[in-house]
Amino acid sequence: MTELQKELFQLQDEGYRDFHASLMPTVPKKTIIGIRVPVLRSFAKQFFKTEQKNQFLKELPHTYYEENNLHAFMIEQIKDFEEALSETENFLPYIDNWATCDMFFPKVFLKNSERLLPKIRCWITSEHPYTVRYAIGLLMRMFLEEEFLPEYPEMVLRVESEEYYVKMMIAWYFATALAKQYQDIISYFTKPRLDVWTHNKAIQKAIESNRIPEETKKYLKTLKRKT
Repeated sequence: MTELQKELFQLQDEGYRDFHASLMPTVPKKTIIGIRVPVLRSFAKQFFKTEQKNQFLKELPHTYYEENNLHAFMIEQIKDFEEALSETENFLPYIDNWATCDMFFPKVFLKNSERLLPKIRCWITSEHPYTVRYAIGLLMRMFLEEEFLPEYPEMVLRVESEEYYVKMMIAWYFATALAKQYQDIISYFTKPRLDVWTHNKAIQKAIESNRIPEETKKYLKTLKRKT
């Protein structure tokens, strides 16, 4: 075990490990240390200041789930866009679960959305499911408000995947889009254009959302399709 791994095990919460492992069936339990996210983020801020950080970012693949999360949290602290983008592209193929994928978001991307968009277009066509999920997540986080264009849900619609965690992200995207761009998105459900499972899952998520009015939820319930 490396010195870094020893330090990470000192932060272990075994009860949290057992609970969190149940939420990530794609990750072997033996590779989960069990560190709460705020604790690991705090550790990452300190580790980012050390000389070992550059070597750690080169050491892929990692052994433990928390090492992957630490890697993600380190990239988040990079302030240079090109460097953060390069490190992200190196790291994406090694993401193997929804949790690491969804919690990873470099802040420098927010100020460089136009420069990021070509990469999103590339990532969303990847054969690696979590790279695709990550790309859809970026479209959801960054391009559903002022920068929204109708071509973006079309990009998501074109994704063809039977991977559960990709389909769930597509559903999450369209549920969020209903809350933020209702007039442009509702036609995806009235025509309809999504496959039955994703269509119904998106409606379910929209109905569970606090951002959608009750009257709209009632209407969305009438759009559910039989499987």
